[in-house]
Amino acid sequence: MLDRINQLAEEIKSLAASTAEEAEQLRIKYLSKKGLVSQLFDEFKTIPNEQKREVGKVLNVLKTQALDKINELKESFASNGQGESGADLTLPGTSFELGSRHPLSIVKNEIVDIFARLGFTVADGPEIEDDHHVFEALNFPPEHPARDMQDTFFIATNPDVLLRTHTSSVQVRVMEKQQPPIRAIFPGRVFRNEAISARAHCIFHQVEGLYIDKNVSFADLKQTLLYFSKELFGADTKIRLRPSYFPFTEPSAEMDISCSLCGGKGCNVCKYTGWVEILGCGMVDPAVLEASGIDSNEYTGFAFGMGIERITMLKYQIKDIRLFFENDKRFLDQFKSAE
Repeated sequence: MLDRINQLAEEIKSLAASTAEEAEQLRIKYLSKKGLVSQLFDEFKTIPNEQKREVGKVLNVLKTQALDKINELKESFASNGQGESGADLTLPGTSFELGSRHPLSIVKNEIVDIFARLGFTVADGPEIEDDHHVFEALNFPPEHPARDMQDTFFIATNPDVLLRTHTSSVQVRVMEKQQPPIRAIFPGRVFRNEAISARAHCIFHQVEGLYIDKNVSFADLKQTLLYFSKELFGADTKIRLRPSYFPFTEPSAEMDISCSLCGGKGCNVCKYTGWVEILGCGMVDPAVLEASGIDSNEYTGFAFGMGIERITMLKYQIKDIRLFFENDKRFLDQFKSAE
């Protein structure tokens, strides 16, 4: 038996494995319950008592050698990152890159926050609308070019169903369901049949506002928009109102702000005028109030609307509107610090 022990000891000294799985197979072959070393221990019970001390000592040394050799092989694979799981748990974990809000969402939230401080609530409505809420109730005449399929995306006719061209349709829905006082803003996505370029897109976002109550005047409109402009573009911002025309307001105006880049001195952004147009506004036409069941003899109001893309392009000096819709991560990563 001593000869077999010595032979097995020499065999164990020369053990080698190329993978962790092979090392495990060697452990099973020599040290498992039915392994070669375990078999020797079973035979040890049958040898004469006078030999047990000598044989037992050698047999214990053999078992220790086998354990050390197998553990050495396993540890070598573990240190090389080739353990049974194939993973090195000592390596640092994989980090997840955090995203950020889209620049349009950043500016929209800022606009909503400014008007919330003035008591304006937020209302929403459907993007697929009918002719009544988009045109008829807003005093658009039947021959108005906005009702032409070249300017508006129509889904069906008789009755007309279309993608809304402005969020003014939400104003109508609010006026139909709520009696004055009304003070709300309406952010949302709108659609117009336009050629896509650096300055125009068939999809864009608007924020419109509506305030209806007794004795609301144009002075209230001007002061509201002045406060908004100073909060969004800076305390030194100036505004000017130029007469304009919209079917749903009378009188109507376009509002410009002093160019924040040149301070009103003139640059290529403001076309050397010192002013940049940002929104349209006016007093709600009495016909619009009456169409929604509001007494125009008792109540007056003002409305305004602006494109979020235009505001964002001015605020962050973005020169191509198409960047907002291309999902270019290099572009979006620039706004992580703007939130």
